[in-house]
Amino acid sequence: MTDTTSSQPAKAWSGRFTEPVSDLVKRYTASVFFDQRMARQDIRGSLAHAKMLARQGIIGAQDLADIERGMTQILGEIERGEFGWNLDDEDVHLNIEKRLTALVGDAGKRLHTGRSRNDQVATDIRLWLRDAIDQILALIGDFQKNLLDVAEANAATPMPGFTHLQVAQPVTFGHHLMAYYEMSRRDAERFADCRKRVNRLPLGSAALAGTSYPIDREFVAQELGFDEVCYNSLDAVSDRDFAIEFCAASALLMTHLSRFSEELILWMSPRVGFIDLADRFCTGSSIMPQKKNPDVPELVRGKTGRVNGSLIALLTLMKGQPLAYNKDNQEDKEPLFDTADTVIDTLRIYADMITGIRVKTDAMRDALKQGYATATDLADYLVKNGLPFRDAHEAVALAVRAADVKGCDLPQFSLDELRAAMAHVPGAAERVNDDVFAVLTVEGSLASRKHIGGTAPEQVRAAIARARSALD
Repeated sequence: MTDTTSSQPAKAWSGRFTEPVSDLVKRYTASVFFDQRMARQDIRGSLAHAKMLARQGIIGAQDLADIERGMTQILGEIERGEFGWNLDDEDVHLNIEKRLTALVGDAGKRLHTGRSRNDQVATDIRLWLRDAIDQILALIGDFQKNLLDVAEANAATPMPGFTHLQVAQPVTFGHHLMAYYEMSRRDAERFADCRKRVNRLPLGSAALAGTSYPIDREFVAQELGFDEVCYNSLDAVSDRDFAIEFCAASALLMTHLSRFSEELILWMSPRVGFIDLADRFCTGSSIMPQKKNPDVPELVRGKTGRVNGSLIALLTLMKGQPLAYNKDNQEDKEPLFDTADTVIDTLRIYADMITGIRVKTDAMRDALKQGYATATDLADYLVKNGLPFRDAHEAVALAVRAADVKGCDLPQFSLDELRAAMAHVPGAAERVNDDVFAVLTVEGSLASRKHIGGTAPEQVRAAIARARSALD
């Protein structure tokens, strides 16, 4: 990146002013060093606009040919890193326009006919964000495919399900992972829905009131792949709802991955020991040679706050703005760009990290021996044998208390001990028979939950099959 500032070049708008902008103000108000990432979108939008101007007879065919030739050269310079970005030209739009004029002369000056930087930048942002959303949707798909592979391999791997971080009931690891698939499915739906509102063309609204030239906005929309035009010129140049909506969808996606990260961090701890992560996602300690730290999940957890902050920044940016465009809106780009970059990088690394999970099945099964994970199954057994649920709940609570005193799990009771533990609840003990021990096994508990959405291995596999079919 180069800064080829001249002593005091004329601005595109300088005719009204009697003194030049100070260097401090130039640096403070310029956006070129962060909005130049929209250069390709700016060129695409300008080419469509020029084609429309020529089609409508507003500029000549030779002007269009010169503009197309110049833009082709500029795009090549940008892609090769040869383009000279200039602070004095403020933003990506004026930098490209100035270079175009230098290359093709008056045709470059005619390009801006019938448009303003207000509708131009609004179009560029939408084009750029549409591309970013398409990339994010593809990356969500990559994440989902790898997640499904790990879930399928562990569709019958038992582990404790938790509430309040206390052992609750047996689930399978595959079922647990499928919860994150469902979250990601909603994330994909939100981004796809957001894309519909991004994909509306503001170009043609000019500064705020439209233009007196006989333009064809629907033609430009078709050229650029927009679904429709923005139907109010004031709203078109000042609307940033689509950017806020994108950041909201991003914040939810990052929140989901942050929750997943928290679990990976907990599961990797030697105190839990359910999984290990591949070394490429971890780091060591500068002083403690034994350490293997889950840095990637921890950073995902941290970067979620950054994305949340960008959402709040955009909401705050827009809350006090009157119609139509205000310079405040220049501040929309850095939070938006940073959010998209963070989400894209996070999804890329997460899709790979999923494949680096090594499941410690013995540790998961051992954890099920703590916390009386099949207590609810015992209550359900009593209910199926005719005991009212509230009585069954009380009887099992007494059995758990007795097991706690004895220091054993419920399946380790003899039949007589189990009956004795429930004897204070009328009708409970006589409803317990030898078949109760099949109910108290982890496998029995898992197999019994065989409805849609349940944790029975057959239902987990069915859910994975549905997910693969949806992705295909």
